Amino acid sequence: MYMDNRIKRYSRIKYTLAIVEFVYLLLILVLFQFSGLAIQLRIKVSSIFGNQFFLVFFYCLLLFSLYFILNLPLEFYRSYAVEHRFGLTREKFPHWIADKIKEFLVGFIILIILVEGFFFFLRYYPDNWWWISSLFWIFFSVILAKVFPVLIVPLFFKYKKITDEELRRRILNLADRMGIKILEVYQIDFSKKTKKCNAALVGLGKSKRVVLTDTLQGNFSPDEIEVILAHEFAHFRLRHLIKMLILNAALILFIFYVLFKFAGLIFSRFNLNLADIAGLGVWIFCFAVLQACFVPLLNWISRNMERNADRLAIKFTQLKDGFISVMDKLSQQNLVERNPSRWIKIIFFDHPPVQERIALAENYFQGVPVSD
Repeated sequence: MYMDNRIKRYSRIKYTLAIVEFVYLLLILVLFQFSGLAIQLRIKVSSIFGNQFFLVFFYCLLLFSLYFILNLPLEFYRSYAVEHRFGLTREKFPHWIADKIKEFLVGFIILIILVEGFFFFLRYYPDNWWWISSLFWIFFSVILAKVFPVLIVPLFFKYKKITDEELRRRILNLADRMGIKILEVYQIDFSKKTKKCNAALVGLGKSKRVVLTDTLQGNFSPDEIEVILAHEFAHFRLRHLIKMLILNAALILFIFYVLFKFAGLIFSRFNLNLADIAGLGVWIFCFAVLQACFVPLLNWISRNMERNADRLAIKFTQLKDGFISVMDKLSQQNLVERNPSRWIKIIFFDHPPVQERIALAENYFQGVPVSD
């Protein structure tokens, strides 16, 4: 009972903070635009840098830095204070702030690539910017998925090959049985930041690798780890990554098309032309709101993919008890709500709730179909 109450308290805080952070972002963008700061910042930066590339670069740098500073107290409460309060981490403040700085730098590099491309296409292809920008963003997202385990993960965690040779062979054998080609099995030092645990098959092509958090070993049996990785392998066997990339590509195309149709009307109210960097806050606001509208649909699609991956994992491993015990342990160790309300599930859950996943395992062996 104590653990259930603890999970509910933690979950409620997380749900609330997710909403607050989103609303806070929108509020900052609105105040930034209506206060005239957007225009003033563009005038200041353009008086120093006449070149459009540098204008966009330094405008983004200042705006992104401003948001980082304003959001830092909320981020500190969400990812440091709350995690310590619930005993999910022992990370020291200097390490936490160092990670936030690295996140800032990585986030800014990604942002500036996307924004520079976006405003370039706005300036030089005013009638076709929406689909050219979409293709550019889609291409970049594929590249990012490929380089993520090689370039970004090592900035925050250290890779090392797992030392348990028996477990390694078991994982490679499972991958072979499921028709998955992997580079190697690695462990990352998750425990230096959190007590939560996870496993993943990350990367594309030759960068594809199994990654286990060091919090898994010692807390989970070989059967349980096999079930977890069978689920991850199932995603690749079912081509879920490709499907999600296609789905996100379609979403980006749709959002940019909607913006293309209505941007003129929106920007005329601010007396701005579409390629004016002072309108960046308006673009971000519109994109964020439109994207948020699709969250329930994307979560529903993701939950169905996760459910199919669960079925395939159970089919290949036949480890019913291992699957159920994994779900129980993950719920307790990661403080994940087992049976949330319908609306919480729709808005926040891209995986089926734990109780539903356990029911799927129990019903699978009885031939009972499970629906969302």
